[in-house]
Amino acid sequence: MDTDTEENVVAMGGRVVPAMDAVVKVFCTHTEPNFSLPWQRKRQFSSSSSGFVISGRRVLTNAHSVEHYTQLWNYLYIALLTVEDDEFWLDVSPVEFGELPALQDAVTVVGYPIGGDTISVTSGVVSRIEILSYVHGSTELLGLQIDAAINSGNSGGPAFNDKGNCVGIAFQSLKHDDAENIGYVIPTPVIMHFIQDYEKNGSYTGFPILGVEWQKMENPDLRKSMGMKDNQKGVRIRRIDPTGPEHKVLKPSDIILSFDGVDIANDGTVPFRHGERIGFSYLVSHKYTGDTAQIKVLRESKILKFNIKFESHRKLIPAHNKGRPPSYYIVAGLVFTTVSVPYLRSEYGKEYGYEAPVKLLDKLLHEMPKSQDEQIVVVSQVLVADINIGYEEIVNTQVLAFNGQQVKNLKSLAKMVESCTDDYLKFELEYQQIMVLQTKTAKAATVDILLTHCIPSAMSDDLKA
Repeated sequence: MDTDTEENVVAMGGRVVPAMDAVVKVFCTHTEPNFSLPWQRKRQFSSSSSGFVISGRRVLTNAHSVEHYTQLWNYLYIALLTVEDDEFWLDVSPVEFGELPALQDAVTVVGYPIGGDTISVTSGVVSRIEILSYVHGSTELLGLQIDAAINSGNSGGPAFNDKGNCVGIAFQSLKHDDAENIGYVIPTPVIMHFIQDYEKNGSYTGFPILGVEWQKMENPDLRKSMGMKDNQKGVRIRRIDPTGPEHKVLKPSDIILSFDGVDIANDGTVPFRHGERIGFSYLVSHKYTGDTAQIKVLRESKILKFNIKFESHRKLIPAHNKGRPPSYYIVAGLVFTTVSVPYLRSEYGKEYGYEAPVKLLDKLLHEMPKSQDEQIVVVSQVLVADINIGYEEIVNTQVLAFNGQQVKNLKSLAKMVESCTDDYLKFELEYQQIMVLQTKTAKAATVDILLTHCIPSAMSDDLKA
């Protein structure tokens, strides 16, 4: 390499342009689980995306670029890769990270979008900084909106500022009939949290959340009814995750006044740089699993302070399966599985938020788990046979109880059915439906049904343990 390219950045026309040698094209062969037919996988396919070299012989890209990889490891919405071949690292300058940009700051997105094999550069400015929903991880974190489109294949590439430092990772575009050239970037605070979490714990533990749902307190009558003084501001707790540490100290209708000493406004925002404001979940996102924070609340006109230790929260319907194959159990052709976002996407497509059953969507959006091992178990389909005649139209319906016993999760259902000695198997479903089968004939029919459909086992490996 010559002297110019040995530096991480090169000055051109008064603006510092990043060296392109740190930007790489990521090829991946994916073998996705089949959530609709959980005993098999989908057809293998290949994809390409962008990534970039950082310190420590590592490559940073987006998780969806390598999801369901054959040789790569992924972590929610960001993935950290390495390459064993020493030759790959020769004459490559790692990218340096910069600070969070301001509104109207120029950014340059570099990557390998579809439509060509050479590197592509797209320029724009930061048009919005706010808490965004991250599709892959189903998490709300700080994000940048830029007025430059992020095309397929460009995802995972770096976004540089005018000093040549990386200020984020390109990760998704807004696709809407009334909007053009709008892209989103994962900013450096989120990236550094991910990297430092991995370095600190040896694995990715995730961004903690405050396990409460809250209500804005902008209405003056509402504030007075809750005993708030004119100089007090905050948000009202509606519900608390019963499985989280917050449940031990916080109560519904507590008013959260501050988080770690930072006052929270009636609309749930906190100060954020140069007169800007942002949702107070931004403060929570700075924490790591195991960290503590002081929460000041107003309860029955008394101010109380609590130190809360952050733990990882689980959703009743998880956003992903963390690379694990889906669980299933089959008896007499009735296929039982658990509901997750990948399952809903497999059954109803990208528009599952509109197409899936209302009952399941309500649980996805609003219901909290009552215990750490609670799952939503459904009859996903019925493999038609003489034994199950009349039940073939029952699909994606939740199983509430078996022979009078509540179904807590799929493993408990499988265990109850396998050990059942009653004359009948009775499954109580949502919408007051029931399915009843003779125990002996149902279990005997299972073997033939599995052979007919070339299914290797009546249950997934995780249920056999």
